[in-house]
Amino acid sequence: MAGHSKWANIQHRKGRQDAARAKLFSKLSKEITVAAKMGEPDPDKNPRLRLAVKEAKAVSVPKEVIERAIKKSQGGDAENYEEIRYEGYGPNGVAVIVEAMTDNRNRTASNVRSLFAKHGGNLGETGSVGFMFDRMGQILYPAGAGDADTVMEAAIEAGASDVESSDEGHVIWCDFTELAEVSNALEASLGDAESTKLVWRPQTTTELDLEGMQKLMKLLDALEDDDDVQSVTANFEASDAVMELL
Repeated sequence: MAGHSKWANIQHRKGRQDAARAKLFSKLSKEITVAAKMGEPDPDKNPRLRLAVKEAKAVSVPKEVIERAIKKSQGGDAENYEEIRYEGYGPNGVAVIVEAMTDNRNRTASNVRSLFAKHGGNLGETGSVGFMFDRMGQILYPAGAGDADTVMEAAIEAGASDVESSDEGHVIWCDFTELAEVSNALEASLGDAESTKLVWRPQTTTELDLEGMQKLMKLLDALEDDDDVQSVTANFEASDAVMELL
């Protein structure tokens, strides 16, 4: 389905390089520490921590790294991270949302603003592009989890709101407040998911040619490379032919 293709485009850079793996582990560890510090250090009693641990396991974060991140939250020297969302426009008017966790708001804001400016973008005010996205729960399953009808039936039973199936796999969407419940129900019928997380789902997308994609990817990669940035989402779309040339 077209929607799946759009999301595949948006997530294309994720895991594209093995070199990014260590940085991904670091970002997931930070989320686990923050989630554990904000609530109970027990995933069974803390929905946010449970989702963070589930996402870490899905990308093969070692058990000892997860346990260390939880333990770190209970120490007196644990950093106090502030969650901040930045919004702006990249090249060709593509809307971009950046989510960060930082112990220094001024440093992070300066870095993010500089990266937008350096790569042909413009950092806006909070809310400047947020209305163009929906906050959703997203659960990914491989194509081998079942055919489209099987996955659709399981998703409806679990309380999901939408399913997009293709040869690449299945994208299951649900209300962001129900992600933990829906993902647990899906696990019982389909097994472990490839990914379970809260995302910003674009309501519309801007189609880019190769030149436009190359410019945008420089901005997105630079933002994701910042240690304070947890996630970057943009409402772009590109053809398979263009994506293969990146």
